[in-house]
Amino acid sequence: MSQEAHKKKWDSVKRYKLTKMLNQLSSITGHGTELVTVYIPPRRPIFEVIGQLRNESGTASNIKSDLTRTHVQDALSKTVEHLKLFKETPENGLAIFCGAIPNNKGIGNEKIELYSVFPPKPIQINLYRCDDHFWTDHIKDMLRDEKVIGLLAIDSQEAGLGILTGDRWEVIDTLTSGVAGKHRQGGQSARRFERLRENELNEYFHRIADHAQKVFIDEYKINGLILGGPGPTKENFLKEEYLDYRLQNNVVATIDSSYSGSEGVREILEKVNEQGIITEYRLLEEKKLIKKFMSQVYSNEGLAVYGLNDVLKFLRSGIIDTLIVTDEISYVQLEVKCNKCGDVEEKFVERSKLINLKQDEASKACSKCGSVDKVSSEKDIVDVLEELSINIGSKMEIISSKTEEGAQLGSLGNIGALLRFNPSR
Repeated sequence: MSQEAHKKKWDSVKRYKLTKMLNQLSSITGHGTELVTVYIPPRRPIFEVIGQLRNESGTASNIKSDLTRTHVQDALSKTVEHLKLFKETPENGLAIFCGAIPNNKGIGNEKIELYSVFPPKPIQINLYRCDDHFWTDHIKDMLRDEKVIGLLAIDSQEAGLGILTGDRWEVIDTLTSGVAGKHRQGGQSARRFERLRENELNEYFHRIADHAQKVFIDEYKINGLILGGPGPTKENFLKEEYLDYRLQNNVVATIDSSYSGSEGVREILEKVNEQGIITEYRLLEEKKLIKKFMSQVYSNEGLAVYGLNDVLKFLRSGIIDTLIVTDEISYVQLEVKCNKCGDVEEKFVERSKLINLKQDEASKACSKCGSVDKVSSEKDIVDVLEELSINIGSKMEIISSKTEEGAQLGSLGNIGALLRFNPSR
């Protein structure tokens, strides 16, 4: 896999899984200071960390609470055993979260669980913490998008300010000018009217520049600025250098658009995507992907399917080229196995309905032998889909549900696919 392909793979499937794990870990609160967090930066020797944790285990023997002491020492012991699996520290370092995870069985019945994370970027800190929560912020910061592009859609009547970052965009604010139109009122001389209009336009441009500085420099610290709008207003605005020099020198492109304001921001984004002015943003990749998918949905070529059942059928047939799901997909695969005859039934259910389905299946007789001695196992739908897509060599993309494209796919069941060929032909 090329470096670029690997990056995209990380940005969709792996990013989704890591984000989900970190959110789960962040929600955990221990009964005491018994949740262990370890950050190991690149090039720090594993044996050195193991030695430190063994010393910490000795120090933990002074903890007064028997339960907390036992949990901390068990977590440290499990972490040390895990580290012994590594001959050397991974390229980007390693983060380990281990501790007694509370459950609904009460205090004293917690289970020691360990989560090991290979971070997307090199770990910059050397950290050991034993607390009532896991320290996840350092890894979360790595997942935040660093590059931000400002979008300014301007004409003589209104201006829209927006940002593009990673897999999202938004309109931050809009300003109206109050500048008179080009046709003067009766009784005004043409020269006086033009002078008044120029003063109003000058004041309006200064307001935009001041607001752009607050939004694009003070608040979002953008890496580049794209201007758009109808007519020559945007060029005049740039030519007269109203913008702060940090923005003036950081203009990536100017784009002719039909609209200004909030609609202009949206149009700039579409044209940036079409013209390939910037390509390293996940949102733009998602826009292209969903545009291609939706064009196939409404065509007669038969190269797109959607809905969980159809997608699973074509995945297992090996004819899916690109699988697309949103990060809102909430299905779980439930496998129920009869311990007497070995028959296995597979069902897919929304996570919110899983408990009721498991209860129903536990009391239902096996369809093959009539036994009620059964055991069930569950797997997240993303893990199931990833495994199936790897088996047939298809691409899998997870897109944000918070964009217009994500909402489009959400209306089709949060899952769709582009096929390698039309199976009916």
